[in-house]
Amino acid sequence: MFHKLLIANRGEIAVRIERACAEMGIRSVAVYTEPDRFALHVKRADEAYFIGDDPLDGYLDAQRLVDLARETGCDALHPGYGFLAEQADFARLCAQAGIAFIGPDAEVIGRMADKSAAREILREAGIPVTPGSRAPLTSVEEALALAESLGYPVMLKANHGGGGRGLRRCDSPAQLEQAWEQVGEEAGARFASAALFLEKCLVGSQHIEVQVLADRHGSVIHLFERDCSIQRRNQKLMEIAPSPRLTPEQRAYVGQLAVRAAHLVGYENAGTVEFLVRGNEIYFMEMNTRIQVEHTVSEAVTGVDIVREQIRIAYGLKLAFRQEDIRHHGYAIEFRINAEDPKNDFLPSFGRITRYYAPGGPGVRTDTAIYTGYRLPPHFDALCLKLIVWGMTWEETLDRGVRALNDMRLQGIKTTAPLYEEILKHPDFRRGAFDTGFVLRHPELLDYSVKRNPDEVALVVAAAIAAHAGL
Repeated sequence: MFHKLLIANRGEIAVRIERACAEMGIRSVAVYTEPDRFALHVKRADEAYFIGDDPLDGYLDAQRLVDLARETGCDALHPGYGFLAEQADFARLCAQAGIAFIGPDAEVIGRMADKSAAREILREAGIPVTPGSRAPLTSVEEALALAESLGYPVMLKANHGGGGRGLRRCDSPAQLEQAWEQVGEEAGARFASAALFLEKCLVGSQHIEVQVLADRHGSVIHLFERDCSIQRRNQKLMEIAPSPRLTPEQRAYVGQLAVRAAHLVGYENAGTVEFLVRGNEIYFMEMNTRIQVEHTVSEAVTGVDIVREQIRIAYGLKLAFRQEDIRHHGYAIEFRINAEDPKNDFLPSFGRITRYYAPGGPGVRTDTAIYTGYRLPPHFDALCLKLIVWGMTWEETLDRGVRALNDMRLQGIKTTAPLYEEILKHPDFRRGAFDTGFVLRHPELLDYSVKRNPDEVALVVAAAIAAHAGL
């Protein structure tokens, strides 16, 4: 197995990878910029190295990260998600330096990063693809003509986008004309490419994604699906595994499609194939060539440690499981506890965490890098922690989610947690009647009041002990 692994990331995903390394007997190497000097991923790693004063530049300097991995004796590098995780050049630099990249090879990353090209590869193979352009658009006039043939609403998207960034829903020609320049500028700044494409907006659809694992020996399996329909402005808020709305036939079908797609592109390692589902219509959207934030719910219902499998695959080992070995048990929900104020248009709420107490009990997991006294820096994503709950039935999982959210104490900043309590209590959500427009259709979800006991000395003491013990 690998001897030492550099984690080219930060926050909760870095801590998650460090835990997998510890269990596998691999030394973990963390990196950090000035705002992360006292971050938990730095404290927990076997080794940690400073990579610059600028909050972002160090995490985005591919050559420096690869050089550091080589200088510190690392034989593997895990990119996590975000930052450089889906940059083909980063994977290529690792290969040139003789360092194993925990992910697919550069060629596959590049092929899937081009959304139009990826859609065309699968379309030609007979996999249903969301109706839309077959190549990057060359002008707003071309976009307007295509939108007219598809019918509004349409989605204008960055050709190299991802993570819910670089896209706009357009309900009219006027909106499309306005969005053309805005999305192009955002795409150029965020993804280094202003190329755009267009696809039909399927109103009332579910956002379904399938987790796949593939080794270099030709084996590909899926770990069933996740329902990521609870969103705000195309940003995921909650994820569920498996989807409470899919029929067994649909579940088998999307799983087969995902495995087929991975085979088609010669995929290796962990990846996610994303679909839109509306009734009996199922369309491929895109493929993500990295670990995803919401991998936790797939782990909860299947018992498979996805990060461990990523590392094993990158070392050249065969998958530890066959498809027939994989079963899903119960339901799991992940809540992205973001430092945002839902009552104030989700305005970011960075600052010092004065109290943090993680919920526990059966079927409760937290993935985080925060602690009492930690100052959440404003330079990065607003994610504070991921709260994951599991139950044998849908109803038990919902009730456990309400209890765990209510048990958690996270003070000093505003978070999205109260909104999730309201969603879990909503009758439509409880009966599984939700799609990607659920939050937008229910503005009453924001009409909540936060009720907490001001006298929480015991919890504060417990949180302080838990945060600092062993650090």
